This record gives sequence, C-alpha cells and structure tokens, in this order.
Amino acid sequence: MIQTLEKGKNIIKRTGCNNTLNMNWREGEELRGRNGGWRVVDSKGGARAHLYEYRITPYFIFACIVGSMGGSLFGYDLGVSGGVTSMDDFLKEFFPGIYRRKQEHLQETDYCKYDNQILTLFTSSLYLAALVSTFGASYVTRNKGRRASIIFGSISFFIGAILNAAAQNIAMLIIGRIFLGFGIGFGNQAVPLYLSEMAPSKIRGAVNQLFQLTTCLGILVANFVNYGVERIHPWGWRLSLGLAAVPAILMFIGGLFLPETPNSLVEQGRLDEARQILEKVRGTPKVEAEFQDLVDASNAAQAIKHPFRNLLKRKIDPNCLGFGAGAALYSSAITSAALVLATFISMAFVDKFGRRAFFLEAGCEMILCSVAIAITLALKFGQGEMLPKGIGIFLVVVICIFVLAYGRSWGPLGWLVPSELFPLETRSAGQSMVVCVNMIFTALIAQCFLAALCHLKYGIFLLFAGLIFIMSSFIFFLLPETKQVPIEEIHLLWQNHWFWKRYCGPDLKSQELQLQKKTDHQV
Repeated sequence: MIQTLEKGKNIIKRTGCNNTLNMNWREGEELRGRNGGWRVVDSKGGARAHLYEYRITPYFIFACIVGSMGGSLFGYDLGVSGGVTSMDDFLKEFFPGIYRRKQEHLQETDYCKYDNQILTLFTSSLYLAALVSTFGASYVTRNKGRRASIIFGSISFFIGAILNAAAQNIAMLIIGRIFLGFGIGFGNQAVPLYLSEMAPSKIRGAVNQLFQLTTCLGILVANFVNYGVERIHPWGWRLSLGLAAVPAILMFIGGLFLPETPNSLVEQGRLDEARQILEKVRGTPKVEAEFQDLVDASNAAQAIKHPFRNLLKRKIDPNCLGFGAGAALYSSAITSAALVLATFISMAFVDKFGRRAFFLEAGCEMILCSVAIAITLALKFGQGEMLPKGIGIFLVVVICIFVLAYGRSWGPLGWLVPSELFPLETRSAGQSMVVCVNMIFTALIAQCFLAALCHLKYGIFLLFAGLIFIMSSFIFFLLPETKQVPIEEIHLLWQNHWFWKRYCGPDLKSQELQLQKKTDHQV
C-alpha cells in the first residue's frame, strides 16, 4: 500500500488495492488516518455530511421501489398464514381434530380452541427456516452483492408458494413453508441493507421504511384475499397460498434490472462501476466526499476475514424483537389498514423527529393498550361466551391504536435502525444477526402463543406490556439518534455516546501523530 500527501496542493493521492483515488482536500478541512487510509474531516473534527450532494432521480426511485418489494413477500405470508389456518376447508383437510373442536367451542374456554403444536409448526417452520438461511444470505450479500440475495430469495419463495398451493399432506405443507422461509431469510437480510445504502442520509429513514410499507401492504392484500377466497369451497385456501407466487415473480423480474449498491460494489473492488452507480443514484457528479467514505469503509472491511466473529468483539451489537399475528379475517383487514397508515406517518416524519422519539412515544402507547386489552379480557372474555358488541368494538379500537403505534415505531424502525448501525465490514453479518433474532422471537411466538394464551389467558398481554417497557428503556438509555447521519459515519455516534464510547472508541491518536510526522517530513 503506497500513500502520499502533497501539502500545499488540493490533492490527496491514495494508491493501493489496484486502484488510485484522487480526492479534493477543501480548505478548512484536515486529514485523519483510519484503518490504514486517509479521511477528510472538517476543522472541528466532525463528519463530512455537509459535503454530500444529491438529487432525487427516476433511477433512484426505480431502484428503491423494486428493492423494497422484498417486504411484500414477508407481509403476504404474515397475512395469509393466520387467515388460512382459521379456514374450515383447510382445517378439515389437514387438522380435522381442530375443526371439530372449533365447532364445539362453547364447551371449552375460547382461549384454547386452536391450541395444537402441529398447526403452529405450519407457521413457525417458516421462521425457523428463515433463521437458518439468513447466515447463508450473509455470505451471498457480502461477496455477491445485495441484488444476488434478493433474486435468490424470490426464487425460493416462488417454489414454496407452489408447493403450499399443491400440498396433499402436512409434510408437503411444511416443506413448502421451509422454502418460503429461505426466501424471506434472504430477502429480509438484503432488502433493508439495500435501501439504507442507496438512500441519501437526509431521507434514509423514509426510504428504508419502504420495506415496512410493502410488508404492510402485503399483509393488507393477504387479508383481503383470505376474506374473498374463504367463500370458495373447498380449494379457496389453495388459491390464497398460491397467490404468494405473484410478488415473488415481480421481485425476480425487477431484481434482474436492479442496480447493485455503490457500497457493495466498492466492497467487491469494482470502484469504477461503483462511482458510476453513485453518480446516477445521486443525480450529480459531485460525489467525491461520499465516495471517499465508501472506499475508506471498504479498506476497513477488507481487514475483516470473519465478520461474524468480529461482531463478538467489543463493538455495538443491536437487537431486534419479533412479533405475532392476528386472528379474525375481518378485524385483520381493519388492523392491516391501520398498519399501512402508520407506515406512511412514520415515513413522513421519522427523518424530522428522529428514531428515538418514535420508539419512546409509541412504546408508551403500546404499554397502555396492552394493559387495557388485558383488563378487558379479564372481565369479559372466556368460557365460550360471545362478547357484547360494545366490548368488541372497544377491543378493535384499542388494537388499532396499538397497531398505529407499532406500525410507526417498532415495526419499521426495527429494520431501519439495525441496517444503519453496522460498519461496512460487518454490515451483512450484522443484518443476518438482526434477521436471526427477529425470526427466533417470531418463531417462538408463533409456536408458543396459542399454548401461552390457553394457559396465561389475559396475562399474556401483561407480559407483552412488561417486554415493551424493557425495550423502551433500552432505547432511552442506550440508543443514540441516527437521523440524517451518513451511513458510513454512524461510528462517530458510538464514539461520543456516554456508554458505548468505552467499547468502540477508535485509536485515532497514534494514526494522526504518524500522519503529522509524514506531513512534516515531506515539507
């Protein structure tokens, strides 16, 4: 590696890794060493976000819309699986015992009528498969690019949809669900990264939440499909499951024309192509500052041979929690519409008010709603009695408030924030850990929720309230605000955070002294 600095000229020449990078060194800025390379920072020692330039171009809009379609796979399955498992034709064919119990629900507690571990395995097997596949997705995403993972995910999801629609027994259903899980594992690993890396820092929050928006739209469409096909006997459920192939086909075709992210191209050593894509995405040739950040991040990434092992070092390791599904088809459609509305609210304001504000405010709402649901169920629900209409309306309203809070905070931001936090060298591995943790909790809830509901009854909502309190406390004390911070400069937040600075502060002082000595020597 050869590095030279010519003082008195506005040029930094950096040669190495089979490339030469010429950058403007603007007045009022200084050079700083980091991981064997040079960085330009302002005279106050801060980041260079003020040097970034961009315009919203049709090319950028196309890339984001096509890339975000990966969320529709996840969303459609979330919406379909809950509705199909309550359809009589589906239960008659695969779970006749549950069907008989459903028809005799007045003789038992309402909490327990769907309690069956094989039925819940139909749902949770997908998330377990996604959990496993996300580690393979990390390798593909880092070495072959985000686009490759998106395309592979769409192919696997298509195969799973066809198998489920044609299923003749439970084994075939589970195998189909596993293929669907592989598709979701790859899609959920790559899409949030793709959107965060393509987006300018000032609108990254809104752009990344396109993933949540397409997820919510997938849920909404799936609930309307379930509501319509329920009247098609006896194969309506097959149509509902088979239509999952439609978003997979759209995602595959769109993925063939999708540009790779500049971050990934730089990571693969394709610098000229990365520069061209960055200029097209940003709509301006003045991308020197941002491109230098990408190259600098890539130099750090090249030193990391085992990204998963590097995650275990004294650095930030963000977490993401999972969630469960709803029940009745009609109320699911209402709450799905609320989820879509909440996503639009979050997209509009998350880059203005910040991530922390949405997390904390919505967390308070969700705690209150969970407690209200628990109290109502404790007083009015159980023993197979029909709820009074007024109580039913009250529960739907409270659930909608909960969904509106979740849909503008923990739903979209649970994918946005982790995709921002990791440096390039561990970003794909970190996102795999995020998907892994998400799928662990989603599979756990899918597998255990009905049994827990049967035994804990209304107490399960008090448990949720307690978990939300813990999650909100973590945000309040330990998560710095990331709004409008360039993705390759997020590390500066950790260096100044009251707690995390003791774990992730870089050793820049020795590098700066070496730089000063070299500069003085050349002068």
